Amino acid sequence: MRLVTWNINSIRLRFELLRDVAETLRPDVLCLQETKVVDALFPAEACRDLGFPHLAFHGMKGYNGVAILSKLPIEDTATPGWCDRTDCRHLVARIAGAEVHCLYVPAGGDVPNVDANPKFAHKLDFLKQVTAWYAGTYKPGDRVILAGDLNIAPLETDVWSHKQLLGVVSHTPVEVEALAGLRDSLGWVDAVRHFVPPGERLYTWWSYRSPDWSVNDRGRRLDHVWVTPALAGGLRSALVARECRSWPQPSDHVPVLVDIDL
Repeated sequence: MRLVTWNINSIRLRFELLRDVAETLRPDVLCLQETKVVDALFPAEACRDLGFPHLAFHGMKGYNGVAILSKLPIEDTATPGWCDRTDCRHLVARIAGAEVHCLYVPAGGDVPNVDANPKFAHKLDFLKQVTAWYAGTYKPGDRVILAGDLNIAPLETDVWSHKQLLGVVSHTPVEVEALAGLRDSLGWVDAVRHFVPPGERLYTWWSYRSPDWSVNDRGRRLDHVWVTPALAGGLRSALVARECRSWPQPSDHVPVLVDIDL
């Protein structure tokens, strides 16, 4: 299976870029976050025309939303909800004998303080609930893939400046600790860092505020693909499609690709 995850930042606005991703990277399964469209208006037929006859989507107007596009049959789906909200951040599909989880973790706002910023408190609560759910629902021997925009850059080399971003949402110690807890819940294997050494800088997101993102290269690795230990032996390759950030009207995230034998 070739799986690609991408925060598309509006599937209708960037559908032609989706076409380019499909043609260039040739995924069997494509996990999308921030589709920003209600289910009734999701471009299902257009996605099928791209070569993905099997679809699952869970969306809302204007923000959030997740989708899984697949060339392989989707046998079953689920849409877990968190923190007593129905905000379309988690979609599960059984594909080729594995569960594929498309997850969009809340960004958390701008202030890394749970008392001053309800969005940051929600992010940490979300991670706590998701972590407990995975630990209580699955075992390391289960065949599960977790892909999506987790909105946390855990390693020092996952950000352009560890020192300057320690107090910036997405790289604060409390978020990194929370993500480590999620990783430890099932002994998840970071599929990209399985191939790219931890000492090597690697980013998947560059702010729209940067006038020349490629020169400044002030990125963060917010987008991840994890697999349970049961699937780790099947990992074959990984790629961060950095060039997609230079496309016209791009998302601020780029696709992340993983090849895995199931």
